[in-house]
Amino acid sequence: MAEILARRGHQVDVFTYHLGRGVTSPGFSIYRIPPVPSYNKEDPGPSYRKLFHLDPLLARMILRDTRGAGYDVIHAHHFEGLIAALPSAWRHKLPVVFDVHTLLESELPSYPMGLPQGFKQAAGRLLDTWFPKRSDHVICVSDEIRAGLLKKTRLSADRFSTIPNGVEDLFFSSDRQKPKKLNGQPPQLVYAGNLATYQRIDLLLEAFAEARRSRPDLRLQILTDTAFDRYEARAAALGVREQIDISNPGFDQLPRLLAEATVVANPRIECAGLPQKLVNYMAAGCPIVSFSGSARHIRNGDSGLIVDDGDVSAFSTAILRLLSDRDLALALGNNAQSYARSRLSWSYAARQIEAVYAAVVTA
Repeated sequence: MAEILARRGHQVDVFTYHLGRGVTSPGFSIYRIPPVPSYNKEDPGPSYRKLFHLDPLLARMILRDTRGAGYDVIHAHHFEGLIAALPSAWRHKLPVVFDVHTLLESELPSYPMGLPQGFKQAAGRLLDTWFPKRSDHVICVSDEIRAGLLKKTRLSADRFSTIPNGVEDLFFSSDRQKPKKLNGQPPQLVYAGNLATYQRIDLLLEAFAEARRSRPDLRLQILTDTAFDRYEARAAALGVREQIDISNPGFDQLPRLLAEATVVANPRIECAGLPQKLVNYMAAGCPIVSFSGSARHIRNGDSGLIVDDGDVSAFSTAILRLLSDRDLALALGNNAQSYARSRLSWSYAARQIEAVYAAVVTA
């Protein structure tokens, strides 16, 4: 988002944590909090150390560096971005656009924080109600999030917009003009993303194990920067650990590996937002199997195969169907890619974001 807005002529400065990898010629400036050598957690979700150490450091940096800098608007990414942005917004009277990617009421309970599930759900519901009211405008990545926040906050509908995440251009480079032949190579079921519990890797492993009963040559390729430790025992118990390949290919190699996938999997069952892996799959022209709870922008039988949430047998059957019907797999991938190119590019998103900025700056 920052890169495409910079390309469109805006001055964009990104304020973030000390963690992260280098960005080549992004066209925008990146400012990081001082190094915190004892903190290297890159997994999604909150932690007490982040909330009470890193977030205050980030808020202090933003407060200091936005003073007199001539900024027009703060774009706060997700809830912790808003936490860090609010002191500066209040002190320097800057409008804030709050970019929401999930509902905390549904997602917060999935993180191990040493608290009862009911407490985390109640806290998430309270934060979903409180945070949007602190901003000037709320961007939601899905209509489901927008509807949920409208109901909880009772704010005016014109305070909300639905703007899906974009996808980087390099994912559109895959070539699927001809049906992919296996040519004697083992078919590859691919999952790309983090391995947090809400991703339901447990269901993916069960579906993979079931599919292998009909296709013993099928392999599962997991592309991630997250350790597989928590799933080792389950994969071994299902008898499929030796058929799973795990690697961290890096972002530049990901589009190629997705384009080479025989089938890709989206096993998440609860998601009010838009899984980034799904738009990457679509842009790469992949044949997708997804549970319905996270199948944003997918039309069953047209741009992917959708099965009922948690129905492992149906998920396995859909995988096998795409392995055997390569013409269908090609058609689904091409349709998904066409939709992503027209509706899920960052250029498309940037035009809508600019309209939000113009509205809050002139209000």
